[in-house]
Amino acid sequence: MLIAFASDYGLTDEFVGVCKAVMLGLAPGVQILDLGHDIAPHDVRAGALLLVRSMQYLPSDTIVVAVVDPGVGTDRRLVAVEVVGGVLLGPDNGLLAPAVAIAGGAQRVVSLERSEYRLEAPGPTFAGRDILAPAAAYLAGGLPLTDLGPEIDPATLIPALVPVPEVHPGGAVTGEVWWVDRFGNCQLNIDPSELGGSTTPGTRMEVHLRTEVRAARWVHTYGDAKPSELVLLVDSYGLVTLAFDRTSAAATLGLRAGAPVTLVPEGAEAPGTPGAHGVDLG
Repeated sequence: MLIAFASDYGLTDEFVGVCKAVMLGLAPGVQILDLGHDIAPHDVRAGALLLVRSMQYLPSDTIVVAVVDPGVGTDRRLVAVEVVGGVLLGPDNGLLAPAVAIAGGAQRVVSLERSEYRLEAPGPTFAGRDILAPAAAYLAGGLPLTDLGPEIDPATLIPALVPVPEVHPGGAVTGEVWWVDRFGNCQLNIDPSELGGSTTPGTRMEVHLRTEVRAARWVHTYGDAKPSELVLLVDSYGLVTLAFDRTSAAATLGLRAGAPVTLVPEGAEAPGTPGAHGVDLG
């Protein structure tokens, strides 16, 4: 049995190691796969994106433990969600929702309330160690899902707040930076289809940021960019990405997750400027 583990714990403290020790202690021989532990602290959206990007590649019957839990110790629920191909465990704060959706929706959901499947703890602030890790280990050992707590209506799970891009009448599209990867590439929440036929390599368009407008060129891959040239491409997850070759677009452009970005294809109308078609991109 495989347990896939993601968190915002980082690797400086002992938190990740202790959670793994609990899992291995209760389910000797279980395999633990680290999906990532450098999610920004308390960034539920970033954690949800990590899970949804990973879900489709996990082997069948994987147990996923996800911990990004700003409400730890409060009355928020901890849940186990059964989906086709596995179970996801984590706080009911929107963290699991996109991954559950991409897996086809929840089949059963239980609230992790049974004390016999928890660790005794001096305080309530380490639910990853005391509740989620033991629950995952017991499931890996063959415990039925419903033994962990009462079933709850899947419709009561808190949904994720997923930003939707705006397609303007003049052909421009406004979205936002959804994810900045380790290399500083800025994935946008914009599907290439929303830009019509403007994504052919070599095509140019304007990139409107908060404080400036940049010209960019569509390319097939990062290495097609010229030195210091801002480019647009379709990334490995099928979304539009802003990038430079071997240079951080996030650092160069001052972008981070949530920053607004408007793409104006050549010949399209920039929002708020009726009749204007931007700078000459030739």
